[in-house]
Amino acid sequence: MTDGSGRTALPPAPTGLGALSATEIMAGYRRKAFTPRDVVDDTIAALEATNETCNVVVTPMYEQARAEADRLTKKMHAGEDQGLLAGVPVTIKDLIFVAGVPAYAGSPMNAGFVPEADAAVVSALKAAGAIITCKTTTCESGYKLTADSPVTGITRNPWNPGRTSGGSSGGAAAGVAAGCGPIAIGTDGVGSIRVPSSFCGVFGLKPTFGLVPRSPGFSPPSWASLAHTGPMTRTVADAALTLEIIAAYDVRDAASLHLSARRFDTVAGRLDGIRIGASADLGYAAVSPDVCAAFGKALAILDSCGAQVTMDGPGLDPDILEHTLKPIAFTEQAAAVSTKTPADLADSEPHYRDVVSAGRRYSGTDYIEASYRRGQVRGAFIKLFERVDVLVTPTVAVTAFEAGKIGVDTIDGSKVDPHLGWSPFTWPINLAGLPAATLPCGFDRDGMPIGLQIIAPWLDEPTIFRIAAAFEQAQPWAKLCPSVALSGRGRSKA
Repeated sequence: MTDGSGRTALPPAPTGLGALSATEIMAGYRRKAFTPRDVVDDTIAALEATNETCNVVVTPMYEQARAEADRLTKKMHAGEDQGLLAGVPVTIKDLIFVAGVPAYAGSPMNAGFVPEADAAVVSALKAAGAIITCKTTTCESGYKLTADSPVTGITRNPWNPGRTSGGSSGGAAAGVAAGCGPIAIGTDGVGSIRVPSSFCGVFGLKPTFGLVPRSPGFSPPSWASLAHTGPMTRTVADAALTLEIIAAYDVRDAASLHLSARRFDTVAGRLDGIRIGASADLGYAAVSPDVCAAFGKALAILDSCGAQVTMDGPGLDPDILEHTLKPIAFTEQAAAVSTKTPADLADSEPHYRDVVSAGRRYSGTDYIEASYRRGQVRGAFIKLFERVDVLVTPTVAVTAFEAGKIGVDTIDGSKVDPHLGWSPFTWPINLAGLPAATLPCGFDRDGMPIGLQIIAPWLDEPTIFRIAAAFEQAQPWAKLCPSVALSGRGRSKA
C-alpha cells in the first residue's frame, strides 16, 4: 500500500492475540493454541493501553468478559460447539443498548440511564458466542463525525494521537485499528461507520437500510430515517461473518427487512465482468490532493483486478447538503430530544444545541419537501446502477485532522461546511439507504490512512464483499499497524 505521494508505507503488523482476526482466533481455538481467556486477557490489556492514549472506552465490561471467557473455555475443553463467534472479543458503540450497562450516548442527559434489554445486534452476537469487552466512545447522540463528547472528552487516532479518530463510531474504529479485538459494532447516520474507519485505516460496512435491526436502541433514534448499524473490522472476511450474524428481521424496528438468512463469499478472485463507476468528487465536492492521488491509484488496482472502470456518477444536486440532508437530519436530531428543555441541554456541546435549534426551526413542510428531494437522490442512483454495478468514491475528502476539532472549513482552497462539508461522499448514501463500505487504500504525506468507498445497489452486499476481497488481496491492509499499537503494551504473543 502506498501513500498519496507514492511512497511505500509498510509499518509492522500488530502483535498480540487481540490483534488477530476473528477467523484467526477461531482457527487458534480449533488448534488449541490458546483459550478464550487468553484472548480476552490480551484484548483487555490492549484496550487499557490504547485507552490511555486514545480514549476509546466509555464503560469497561472486563470482569463480565473474563467470566464469559472462562465459561467458554470450559465448554471448549468439553468439546461443545459454542457458535460462529465463540470466544471472539467484540466492542459495542455506546449508542447501542447492552442490558445492565450504562448507555450514555455521549450525552450528559443520559447520566444514570441503564437499559434493561439488549439491542437485537447484541442479542445476536451473544447467541453466536461473542464476548463483549466494552462500550466505545461516540459524540453526543451521534450528531457529528468525530467521537468527542461532554461525557468522555476527545477520542484520538492510533496512527497519530494528535489527530481525530473520526466519528461518531470513533472509539470503535480506533480500538480495532490498535489491535483491541477484531470486531466492533458501530452506527452510521451520515457516515459514522465509514468516516472513522477511513481515518483509522480499517474496514467498515454500512449495510442496506433495514438489513440490520436497530431495536430497541434510543427511541426515536437520532438520524431516525438515516441510521444504519454495521461491523467495523480489520479484514473483509470478519465483516462478512459478522453481518451474517447480525442481519435479521426484528419486529421492534419498523424499518427491519423480513429476509431469509444470508451468506457472503469473501474468497478473493478476479473482478472480470464487474462494471465500476468512479467519481473523485461527485461533480461538486472539494477534495484534498493526497486523497485524489490515493483514489487514482486505487482505481488502477481495481482495473488490474479485471474490473471495467469508467468515470461516472449519479449527478446529484450540488446543494444537497443544505436542501436535502440538513432539513431531514437536523429535524430528526431535534425530534430525538423533543421533550428536553433548555435546562436539560445546558451541559450539551454548544454546537449540538445549535443543531437541535436548527432542527426545531424547520417546518413540517420543509421536512416533507426535503423528503421529496431525497426521492430524487434515490432515483439518481437507480439510473446510475443501470449503467454500472457499483460506484466507487473516496470515503472522505480529507484525512484525519487535529483532535478536538469538529471538522475543517477549507479543502484545497475551497470553503466547506465544517460540520459535514468535508465528508461529502458519505451522507448522500444514507439518504438513499444504500449499502456502502470503506476500505484502506493508501496514506497521505503525514502517514494518515485514506479510504476507498464502494457503493452498491440495495441488498447487494455480496458485490461489495467481492470487490473488497480482491482489493484486500492486492493491498493487504491488515498487515499495517498504527503507532499506538507499537508502543509496547506487554501483551502476549499469538
